[in-house]
Amino acid sequence: MTAAGPSSPLTYVVGHRNPDADAICSAIAYAAYKTACGEHGYVPARCGNSNARIDTILSRFHHPLPLYLSDVSPRVHDLMTTEVVSVPPTATCAEALEFIDRFDLRVLPVVDENRRLAGTVSVFTLGHFFLPKVNEPKLMRKVHTSLADLARALRARVLHMVEENRTEDLFVRIGAMDITSFWRISQAEGIPPGQSAIIVGDRVDIQNKSMDIGVRLLVITGNLPVSDEVVARARACGVSLIVSPYDSATTAWVIRTAGRISKLMDTNFTIVSPDTRIADMRKKLAVSSAPAYMVLADDGRLLGVLSKSDILRPVPTRLVLVDHNELTQAVPGADEVMITEIIDHHRLGPLATPQPILFLNEPIGSTSTIVAGLFRSSGHTPDPDLAGLMMSGIISDTLLLQSPTSTSKDAQLLDWLSSIAQVQPKELAELIFSSGSVILASAPAKVVRSDFKIYEEDGVQFSVSQVEELGFNNFWANAKNLAEALTELTHSENLAFACLLVTDINTQNSLMLVKGDPEVIRRISYSHVEQDRVFDLPGVVSRKKQLIPYLTSLLKEMTAEGVLPSPARNRHG
Repeated sequence: MTAAGPSSPLTYVVGHRNPDADAICSAIAYAAYKTACGEHGYVPARCGNSNARIDTILSRFHHPLPLYLSDVSPRVHDLMTTEVVSVPPTATCAEALEFIDRFDLRVLPVVDENRRLAGTVSVFTLGHFFLPKVNEPKLMRKVHTSLADLARALRARVLHMVEENRTEDLFVRIGAMDITSFWRISQAEGIPPGQSAIIVGDRVDIQNKSMDIGVRLLVITGNLPVSDEVVARARACGVSLIVSPYDSATTAWVIRTAGRISKLMDTNFTIVSPDTRIADMRKKLAVSSAPAYMVLADDGRLLGVLSKSDILRPVPTRLVLVDHNELTQAVPGADEVMITEIIDHHRLGPLATPQPILFLNEPIGSTSTIVAGLFRSSGHTPDPDLAGLMMSGIISDTLLLQSPTSTSKDAQLLDWLSSIAQVQPKELAELIFSSGSVILASAPAKVVRSDFKIYEEDGVQFSVSQVEELGFNNFWANAKNLAEALTELTHSENLAFACLLVTDINTQNSLMLVKGDPEVIRRISYSHVEQDRVFDLPGVVSRKKQLIPYLTSLLKEMTAEGVLPSPARNRHG
């Protein structure tokens, strides 16, 4: 799923892609720590699939798998205006103008009873209607409305109405000239009496003539009195009769505002999906003349409106990164949202933030150790299951304190957590490390993405994946297929080279499968177990402290010599 929208302002605590146990356990624990400190809205999350080891740990300590985030790139639904002012197609221009003025709107959506978008109106649309071309006088008189809407717009006193709810085209004229001239011009325009709305003051002659010919509507202006005889004559002639409180000029203008917007609205509106990336919308809005984009559901319902001012607002999604600090390892879209904290124990990568953040980075064996230390130093005691999760993170990342990355702090906090969880570290380690072979349980393509991290050094991108096994038999039985999957990985991620580190938990030794740039492979000084493919790394169990420094030193040597490894898509063969 994608991150929640503005109705749920949450901070996601998330580990690296292709998570290991420490990335999952530390995310859960740090979210719980923030809650214990009275800070709410922190949600543990992950940006990769689980594995047998993680499932075993979560099952043992009764915790569900954290929320999966596929991408946190800001989407239209994150920034759109959801409390949208709208009108139905039956609304009048006067009502539309009132909303536009009251709420300072650039565009006003027109929706039906099911919230499906029918069109839009704007000040420009209405301006074109109220200021038609002067060489088309007939259009200047035309209004599409019902007599009921017209009377409501005028706040008129109704004396007689005929079919007042019928929507129709009316042509408005003011009876201000001599009756002979008025009648001659009326006939010349060729407007049927049944479509005529005559505005007149106390000109009885024009009132009578209008009723005699059967006009659709007679409007008496100025709130002037109307005799019973005139009312009776209107009834007899089937002419609707109302009294306007305004003078003739104002009455004529207000009548035009009674026109229904269904005839004026723009049906060529610009639409966008709520899941469209904000980065893509910025490009569109930069060159678009549209005042706003209508955000529609698949069934055409209006969900919101996105304007240029909306995309300038801060993105609501916030992240806390745990067990990593490099964007190449972070959830996709992390560079487009606010990162508020980083809790990590790895080398510093090239990550920049636009504002100061809390950054806890310690040279210890596990991020779970850092979180456990925060619990203890703040006086908060985690519940037994949470303590067990943090134990699992420490044990997994330090290979039960046997890894060179292990420190005395890892050991001290592991003992502290053990006393709370009432679990012995050795027993928990046996459960974790016997939870199944990743190589046997997964397809080769999934194995090489297990605990998979991309690194960058001097502009060269490479990856190292790591799996722990009980012996190397499963690796050798699948080495050929794993090599093919690793080659495919270099192409799909456009890497200079990719490594799979297979660590034997019992002997604390590793094998490394490498595919990619031939010059990099040629320079690896470890013993070849299988030519140009598998290397023996005795005593190497830590990717972070042992393997990555070795590989980056190789790349620095190559850079100094001007021999730059090529990304996969630039290599041939």
